[in-house]
Amino acid sequence: MMLKLFKENIRIAFGSIRTQLLRTILTVMIIAIGITALVGILTVVAALENTLSSDFASMGANTFNINQYESNSRRRGGGEREIINPIISYPEAVAFKNKYNYPLTETSLSFTATSTAEVKYEALKTDPEISVLGVDEHFLTNSGLETDMGRNFTNFDVSNNTYTCVVGSDFKKGILKDVNPIGKTLSIRGAKFKVIGMLKEKGSTFGNSQDLRVLIPIQVARSLFTAPNINYTLSVMVGKKELLDQAIDNANSTMRRVRKLSPIKDNNFGIVRSDDLINRILSITQYLGLASWLIGIITILGSSIALMNIMIVSVTERTREIGVRKALGAKKTTIAFQFFIETLLIGQIGGLVGIIFGILIGFGLSTAMDFVFVIPWGAMMAAFIVSFIVALVSGLYPAVKSANLDPIEALRYE
Repeated sequence: MMLKLFKENIRIAFGSIRTQLLRTILTVMIIAIGITALVGILTVVAALENTLSSDFASMGANTFNINQYESNSRRRGGGEREIINPIISYPEAVAFKNKYNYPLTETSLSFTATSTAEVKYEALKTDPEISVLGVDEHFLTNSGLETDMGRNFTNFDVSNNTYTCVVGSDFKKGILKDVNPIGKTLSIRGAKFKVIGMLKEKGSTFGNSQDLRVLIPIQVARSLFTAPNINYTLSVMVGKKELLDQAIDNANSTMRRVRKLSPIKDNNFGIVRSDDLINRILSITQYLGLASWLIGIITILGSSIALMNIMIVSVTERTREIGVRKALGAKKTTIAFQFFIETLLIGQIGGLVGIIFGILIGFGLSTAMDFVFVIPWGAMMAAFIVSFIVALVSGLYPAVKSANLDPIEALRYE
């Protein structure tokens, strides 16, 4: 009996929606716009978080870097004093690597020789936008990089200053297109390098391509690129995650000894954990999520008012119908339930349309921004719940109003 009544109410609700189609479509679109804003932004935020997680997780969860702090300001007695940390020089980097002997760790030493190199292969050459990095045999492992073809540097390559190189994946789309890159000879600043490996594709991070680079042994890079004040980076990978904190403490004290800092002096270098970096960035994306909720709620508030208005008008227009149904024995709950079902249908249709448009917009923006798209299950569930609450709140008053109409007065209504 209850199922038949429910089906009857659904049928009546759809009939009412068809009779006032334009007004219903406008209400559905208002609800859909709010849900679209909510789902669309949450989808982009989820894609951004997923991309950042993929990019920075490649550094390794058990990795930390020692590098130069950027210039920062510290307040001292109401004023500000700019503090500029010194670069990490090659002797300091080597001294740290020799002195730091914490168990289950591997230390990598590297530097960016140039980011405007031109690389030649036979008669072909690249634009002067290639980054050249001087690295050791541990750089790839500590940076979360893998070779797609060929091999990594060995201790022999680095110790004997061999003129070998590992190139980014974009080279197989450019000057090494349609050839097997392994064993080919590239020219950088007049020096000839034999390609021993090609990296797996990494894509772009913050607009900077990770695939337009050449890695060469660090001593070879130092002999070719002799710029003053070269800043070196130390990267340490810890074999066990539970030893990470102790390894960082040990690295901190080792670097302080290298820098000959007295106990009362602050560190003049930076230690950055890979997981700290991603956590800081992801904390910023939370504000985007809050902004999407704020935009969605403001729009949905307007849609709930519009939905309540259309249902009040519907109750007024169907006063005689309500009077007839009551005269024939319909209960208050039956009348209220009919209008309530109608409101829920409109709300859920608006929510469904909003979810579809929100995912499409989110997918389009994610693709345009080169983010890794993920199906926003959380956003879809949030949209469903929000549209249900909107329908619930908007339908409550019209349903109660229709149920409380006096049948005699309703039958008189013109």
